[in-house]
Amino acid sequence: MNETKALIEAITEGIQDKKGKRIVIADLTEIDDTICNYFIICQGNSPSQVTAIVESIHERARVEAHLKPYAVDGLRNANWVAMDYGEVLVHIFLPEARQFYDLEHLWADAKLNEIPDLD
Repeated sequence: MNETKALIEAITEGIQDKKGKRIVIADLTEIDDTICNYFIICQGNSPSQVTAIVESIHERARVEAHLKPYAVDGLRNANWVAMDYGEVLVHIFLPEARQFYDLEHLWADAKLNEIPDLD
C-alpha cells in the first residue's frame, strides 16, 4: 500500500509540475469489481500541456516510485490520455473531453479527494 501512496504522490506532483488543474483522486478500494484501486483525473488546457503532463508524470513515477506505466493511450491527439499503472489509472483530459466523459460522476460511489490547484 505504501508503494501505491508513493505512486499517487509522484503522479500528483508530476501533474502540478506542469500546472495541471482540477486534480481529483478517486479511491475505488471500497467498490467491488473495479479495474484498479485509484483513478487520478486532471486536465490541461491544450494538447501540448496534456502531453507535457503525461511526460512529467512518467518521469516522476519512474524516479520517485520506480514504476513505469503498463500502457499509455491517447497521446496521438492528446484529448484524453490514460496511463495505466496497475493499481492506479491516470486520466489527463482537455476540459471539453473531461466534461463530456464526466468520470467523477461515473464513479460517484468512490471517495473523491480534490487537490487544490497550486496557483
